[in-house]
Amino acid sequence: MSIATPRYSAWSLLRARFAGDGYWRPLWTGRRLQSSYDVVVVGAGGHGLATAYHLARDHGLRVAVLEKRLVGYGNVGRNTTIVRSNYLLPENHYFYEDSLRRWETLSRDLNYNVMYSPRGVVDLALSDDDLAGMARRGNAMRLAGIDCELLDLGALERFCPELEPRRERRFPIVGALVQRRGGTVRHDAVAWGYARAASALGVDIIEDCEVTGVHSTGSVATGVETSRGRVRAERILFATAGHTGLIGRMLGVPLPVETHLLQAMVSEPIKPFLHTVVVYVFPGHGETYICQSDRGGLVMGGHLDGFPSYTREGRWDRLEEVVEGAVELFPSVGGVRILRQWAGTNDMTMDGSPIIDRLRYDNVYVNAGWCYGGFKAIPASGAACATLVATGTAPDLIRGFRLSRFATGHLLDERGGGPFPVRL
Repeated sequence: MSIATPRYSAWSLLRARFAGDGYWRPLWTGRRLQSSYDVVVVGAGGHGLATAYHLARDHGLRVAVLEKRLVGYGNVGRNTTIVRSNYLLPENHYFYEDSLRRWETLSRDLNYNVMYSPRGVVDLALSDDDLAGMARRGNAMRLAGIDCELLDLGALERFCPELEPRRERRFPIVGALVQRRGGTVRHDAVAWGYARAASALGVDIIEDCEVTGVHSTGSVATGVETSRGRVRAERILFATAGHTGLIGRMLGVPLPVETHLLQAMVSEPIKPFLHTVVVYVFPGHGETYICQSDRGGLVMGGHLDGFPSYTREGRWDRLEEVVEGAVELFPSVGGVRILRQWAGTNDMTMDGSPIIDRLRYDNVYVNAGWCYGGFKAIPASGAACATLVATGTAPDLIRGFRLSRFATGHLLDERGGGPFPVRL
């Protein structure tokens, strides 16, 4: 992909910024909120923006995205950027494989570099039982046509020599499951790319516009009430990430969702040494996943905090646990300083899988409950959810994500399939 861009020196960039140079133009702001739309999407995160993009591109609908704060302010900018499709259950591995394939071409599709880096995702086995569980998951993936490899110590050493898998350690490594096409994507570029592409298709992205209620007539919603006034809409989609429980309360529908915090952090930049994503689940319920960003920082995450919260505050015991795992894996990083930490607000369902379905009204939809998997799901979610909203019929890819499964007992029991794939 190539984009013709004027060449600026540092001084000319600064001068252009303050002199009002015509090159500097907003890519998605400046639109006026209209009185009515075909579809109103609530939430300008990854899923909301991707759905709006596909509604406009694939279905030719007039769409507004209403955001309480700023584009990309929520979870799409508060994650560890990992993408993969190494799930066990068919409903999940087919869905996330569709998403991973879309990640591979997304920069070209959006004409915006989202920095997809297929560096591989390595899930370490610390026992023969671990390795057997990974073999089962790997076989399920391969039967579905999804790439993965079960590695012994020799193969793991060749793929990730910086790990030194034969080194003596408290929890010896016995092997690993690797998905080479898995890797990382630049999270803010994803938000900007979708917002830019959607806006170019005529989508109105309205920031600082809070939705406070839904107007209805019988079983049909007629529009939304916002901090900027009433907006009529033929269809409404809520894609509000960690605040879905509040949407259910607003609509009077109890949802099987709790909001939990997931802590993450990044270190100061250091020289490149880690060329893949490593997932390390160690005895005693500790876990660390770690990769090195393009700027050199070590990006790390671990367990959920384990109780409902919207605070986004750091929990030092969780951060300490993650760092403990990182140093156990790579003793040489013990002296590296932590640059910053953050927490994402995760909609956690009881089966670890999402909800994409109607909510109370015939023309109101919800895209929620992504647990650990929200970022990696964005491309597939946007395309499939747009089809559901535009046609009223869920494509096969997301039929397993119905809300009714919690009432009928047809759960997708993959609770460990978030950042740390299930081991059965």
